[in-house]
Amino acid sequence: MVQNIHPTAYIAPGVVLDDSVKVGPFAVIESGAEIGANSHIGAHAVVHSHVKMGSGNVLHPHAVLGGLPQDTGFKPETESWLIIGDNNHFREGFTAHRASKEYAETRIGSGCYFMNNSHVAHDCHIGNNTIFANNVAVGGHVEVGNNVFMGGAVVVHQFCRVGSFAIVQGTTGLNMDVMPFMLIGGRPARHYRLNTLGLRRAGITGERYNVLSAAFRLLRNKKSIDALEETEELKYLKDWLAIKSKRGTHGFIELSSTKE
Repeated sequence: MVQNIHPTAYIAPGVVLDDSVKVGPFAVIESGAEIGANSHIGAHAVVHSHVKMGSGNVLHPHAVLGGLPQDTGFKPETESWLIIGDNNHFREGFTAHRASKEYAETRIGSGCYFMNNSHVAHDCHIGNNTIFANNVAVGGHVEVGNNVFMGGAVVVHQFCRVGSFAIVQGTTGLNMDVMPFMLIGGRPARHYRLNTLGLRRAGITGERYNVLSAAFRLLRNKKSIDALEETEELKYLKDWLAIKSKRGTHGFIELSSTKE
């Protein structure tokens, strides 16, 4: 293990570090952190205590994991966690905070890519294969699904939900929920069509896509989607809609010339 750790790095006693982990110059890993196999901790990066991360993660220079929640009532002795899956990339200046309540968790899934200076606040749950572009910031208790793309400088109010396969236009401010499978943007933010490209890349085509398109049109017109064929995607959409929202859901833009 020693040959993978730069001599200027600080590894505190009590760190659980796989022998294959590489640690760059002046990196800091605090006691109690756990880092899985084949991960790479870049120069000047910081992994605080109460961080548990899986294998294959790459932490670029000056990224910080597991900092204290930006909650004025938080007590530093609170035992809470930042839990991270496998094969994520955290670019320069990325920050993620541990949860604000006793024994609670901020969670980041696997296969995600977080670009420069993006931020995940306390108690957030981020799904798999999701991308945050530069300067994206999500507030506390935000839930982001799988395969979501957040454009540059998107900001999300606390307690909002962003459904799987959604794409959010850069510089959009979200103060309500974003429906799965949709594109959203504007000021104020509005859903305006299906995430056609993202769905195609995920193999959601043919009849599966047609069902979602029909669901979109019905929801836009405030009609029930219960009569549609129960595909996997429609079931997820129904389950997502059935959860009581703390913020409400952004509305729709009428684009008569656009085919979903």
